Amino acid sequence: MSNETWKPEVFERLFQNNPDPWGFEKSPYEQRKLARVLECLPAFPVSFAVELGCAIGVGTLALSKHCARILAVDASESALVIARQRCRAEKYVRFLAAFLPADYPVAEAAGCDLVLISELLYFLSPKDIRRLADMVMESLKSEGHILIVNWTGQTDTPCTGDEAAEHFIRACREKHWIPELSEQGKGYRIDRLSRSGTSSVNAVLAGEGA
Repeated sequence: MSNETWKPEVFERLFQNNPDPWGFEKSPYEQRKLARVLECLPAFPVSFAVELGCAIGVGTLALSKHCARILAVDASESALVIARQRCRAEKYVRFLAAFLPADYPVAEAAGCDLVLISELLYFLSPKDIRRLADMVMESLKSEGHILIVNWTGQTDTPCTGDEAAEHFIRACREKHWIPELSEQGKGYRIDRLSRSGTSSVNAVLAGEGA
């Protein structure tokens, strides 16, 4: 297992060799996981979501039904060609090619109220996971949420899914973003974080709007 963050050309080769290398469209695992991810979205409406590691846009299209606007990011241009075509009818979904964390779209992501990072973190080194966490927290509104999803099976990536999640959560805790939801699925884990002190306020507001 290499400790270095995977380079963008690795992902580009994967998508050039197979337009759906992880089976996003047909895999029962991916379908079950996506359904649960959507159930774990914040209870109140999401005005602006940033999706990191959108791949071919299967999750992006599903997410678009729950968000007013989405900025979806991936390192592979080949994947983004498919994602743009899939979401061509969604006027408020924008795609951006960027290698993370180096090219994190600081300006474009500013003011978001949800960042979704699904099955991306374990491709990064621990140092880059922490760097990405810092950038994500800077992008979010104080009442926003971070939703991270990680495969927990065997992998040859720089971190295991559990290690990646813990590195990210540890970096967030240092700036008072804490898990408000953590659960294990079959082969994956989901963690949702919010800024300390805002979860209870949001819960009250959601109750008032019911």
